[in-house]
Amino acid sequence: MTMSLKLGSLPLLGGNVAKKCASLKASKHKVVDVGGAGDAEFPSFLPKEVEKIKDPFARSLAKRIERLPVQIGYSKSCIMSSCVKPLIRQSNKTTPVVLLHCFDSSCLEWRCTLPLLEEAGLEAWAIDVLGWGFSDLETRPPCDMASKRHHLYQLWKSHIRRPMILVGPSLGASVAIDFTVHYPEAVEKLVLINPSVYAEGTGHLAKLPESVAYAGVSLLKSLPLRLYANMLAFNSIPFLTILDWTNVGRLHCLLPWWKDATVSFMLSGGYNVISQIKQVKHKTLIICGEKDQIVSYKLVVKLHSELSNAIIREVYDSGHLPHVDNPKWVAKLIANFAEDDAGVDAKSPFCLAQVTASRG
Repeated sequence: MTMSLKLGSLPLLGGNVAKKCASLKASKHKVVDVGGAGDAEFPSFLPKEVEKIKDPFARSLAKRIERLPVQIGYSKSCIMSSCVKPLIRQSNKTTPVVLLHCFDSSCLEWRCTLPLLEEAGLEAWAIDVLGWGFSDLETRPPCDMASKRHHLYQLWKSHIRRPMILVGPSLGASVAIDFTVHYPEAVEKLVLINPSVYAEGTGHLAKLPESVAYAGVSLLKSLPLRLYANMLAFNSIPFLTILDWTNVGRLHCLLPWWKDATVSFMLSGGYNVISQIKQVKHKTLIICGEKDQIVSYKLVVKLHSELSNAIIREVYDSGHLPHVDNPKWVAKLIANFAEDDAGVDAKSPFCLAQVTASRG
């Protein structure tokens, strides 16, 4: 677990997500129908193990994943890059919402929240960061911070083409900050969810011999490790449900180039954006889970103090991934922020997190 926490949190899926997602299915939101996949088949480039996933939200979103050509370098070579495109493209007068993911994760992380954003009328994209997700990386550049940034810019330039609301959870917040500092014209606003932005890269892991790095990465994708992590994190969840969530979280690891791409990232030094934080001038919404045990609340408050135009919202009864275990309210926060409404309903399960709050 030391390696996973150093690189960035594993995309553990659980908590009360089963109950909350199930309640969404029974509500007026009808998430599975909103997903737009219907009876479509899974894309052929996904690992065959996707057929075994039972989570209806993951299955629905997986059927919507596609690959778009993204040119890299000065040649005409392209990376066929995986993402979930909006069901309906809005007019140029609206701002698209672009959803990144955590360390070693994929766009499936947004399986419950993305349909709710679409139902709210937003143009929502879920993008796989270079090196993770389901892109075709048989031929690939280095998967370091600079390459991930350049790839995201080229995808934005080719396919989105409008200033966006960029959403980054956990290590994805570092991806978002680094991108915004280098390409400020591409970003209108930022949303950072339980942001992991004060880590100094991968630290000593960047100095490991390559053979040791490959051994460690093999452990990182192992079913026992990820299953054990889920079972430690969440109580009173049926074993078969935890197993299914684990399979969703590690599906991208089954692609043949995942290990090489992850080792490339590890040995490159990872993300260190500490010096970039104060350069961000964009309006920023920081969302934190009340029960997050990965990112310290003190670091969230520190980030708030270092950003020149930021607000904090706390989601009650949520952990490190509130967009997974409380998608309804994360979608509402993002939708309100997109409409410049930062107000908070006192009866809702989230509140303004005052920087003077007496939390540890």
